[in-house]
Amino acid sequence: MTISTNAKVPTWFWVLSVLALLWNLMGVFAYLAEAYMTDETFATLPEAQQALYNARPSWVTGAFATAVFAGTLGSIGLLVRKKWAFPVFVLSLVGVLGQMTYQFFLSNTFEVFGNVFMIMPIAVTLIAIALVFFSRASIQKTWLR
Repeated sequence: MTISTNAKVPTWFWVLSVLALLWNLMGVFAYLAEAYMTDETFATLPEAQQALYNARPSWVTGAFATAVFAGTLGSIGLLVRKKWAFPVFVLSLVGVLGQMTYQFFLSNTFEVFGNVFMIMPIAVTLIAIALVFFSRASIQKTWLR
C-alpha cells in the first residue's frame, strides 16, 4: 500500500499556515526589537521594567529566540508542506514553555506589567500548542510529506 504525497490540501490549511507565519514573524520582530533596544530607549523604560530586563537570565532570552525562530521555520515548513514542521514546532513550544515558566513562576513580570499582561503569554502558549497539533494532524492527513 502506498500513501499519496499529493493529497489535496484544503484552502483553510493555507490560510492557517499563512496566519501562523505572520504570527511567528511578529514574534521575531518583538524579539529583535528587544534584543537590539538602544541604551537610549532602555533608559526611557520605567525603573521596574529596567530591573526586570536586567534580572532576566540569558536562558530566558535563548528560550524566547528559540520559540520565535523555530515557530517561523515551522510555519515555513507548513507552507512548503514538509513533515519536519512538526518537530520544529515542538522545539518552538519548548522555547515558549521555558520563557513562560520564567514569566509566570520565577519572576515578578506580572507585578511590573500587571495581571492584564497575562493574556498575551497565555495566547502565545495556546497557539504554540495548537501549531504542534495542527502540524501533527497535517502529517496524518498526508498534507505534509
